[in-house]
Amino acid sequence: MGTAKATVVHKHFRLDAAKLKRAQKLLDAPTETETVERALDLAIAEEERDQRVREAHEKFFRSGIEIRDVFGALGEGVLASNG
Repeated sequence: MGTAKATVVHKHFRLDAAKLKRAQKLLDAPTETETVERALDLAIAEEERDQRVREAHEKFFRSGIEIRDVFGALGEGVLASNG
């Protein structure tokens, strides 16, 4: 997921060793550095997905579509049209 011309910098962090080892195992990363890199990539990808969802959500509500509770399960006034 990294960029083609990434600038690598030397950083010092104080991290919870157990949390780092757990993340390393979950991410199947061979080194602690790779663990942090993969975790950062996941955080960035999640934000990008969230942004696309927010944009789709806004586009959906700007479209003027009317949302109705056809089963009557939510009660009156729960769903509003036009966001």
